[in-house]
Amino acid sequence: MTDVTPTGATSITPTSINPASPSSTTISPLRQRMIDDMRLRHFGEKTQHDYIRVVRNLTIFLDRSPDTATAEDLRRFQLHLTERRVRPGTINATVTALRFFFGVTLDRPDATKQLSFVHEPRRLPLVLSPEEVARFLAAAPGVKYKAAFSAAYGAGLRVSEVAALKVSDIDSKRMMLRVEQGKGRKDRHAMLSPVLLDLLRDWWRIARPTAWLFPGRDPLQPMSTRQLTRACHAAAIMAQINKRVTPHTLRHSFATHLLEQNVDIRVIQVLLGHARLDTTALYTHIATNTIRTVMSPLERLTLKPQPDEPPA
Repeated sequence: MTDVTPTGATSITPTSINPASPSSTTISPLRQRMIDDMRLRHFGEKTQHDYIRVVRNLTIFLDRSPDTATAEDLRRFQLHLTERRVRPGTINATVTALRFFFGVTLDRPDATKQLSFVHEPRRLPLVLSPEEVARFLAAAPGVKYKAAFSAAYGAGLRVSEVAALKVSDIDSKRMMLRVEQGKGRKDRHAMLSPVLLDLLRDWWRIARPTAWLFPGRDPLQPMSTRQLTRACHAAAIMAQINKRVTPHTLRHSFATHLLEQNVDIRVIQVLLGHARLDTTALYTHIATNTIRTVMSPLERLTLKPQPDEPPA
């Protein structure tokens, strides 16, 4: 392992975040303390990985141990990210990680006083029309991916939730899909339509998976989200859809199409696993069928005809 800090400095280094890994014996005390702090708060593995990466980037920027950073150093680091045109969402995630590192692990909350969150423009999500979804699913590269994409669209699942599905999560008697530890580490139930059930059964008859419903290249591990995303891009090209389609596009389309079918927005909120209703309400801005059925108040007015203008 190579440190990016001067000899003898204690740093966050780019080894595996999992202390149980073979490289765990070389993790610095500072990094181990940060990992322990995150574990005490039950942070997910991805969150831990992201926070470690942020502190590692700070270490590279400073070219010394991150625990020596001053408030001015952190201000310069954020300015550096801004000048490199890093996206607002990434900058805000960086601020959150650094506030944890300095406020919790180092007990130096004053060091981050000059860090600030930046406004993140809220863009409407991209959705497919029902006809485009049908073409996309028909172009899926094999039964496995067609079933996986259908789960994303037919049940409104996130890509990580699709990849983590187990055979035991299918409840055909209650027509439910069990989603274990979704976003926010919460369990929930998703809808299982008869068409989706038939597709999942077709895939099961072919592959006979025993644990993970969609195993990866290693049968003992689930399919990776990256693998699913790449297949998604390939299917969109094959279907001649000139939009940047991701697995999350299918989830957006699920919510929008339900809203256009006049399904109560609170029901959609539950199906999506949203903690806040205003997150689900975003889809009201893109449910075009719903917008088109609303009568404009202009239509209710009786407008008086304008007299003809006199000739010039």
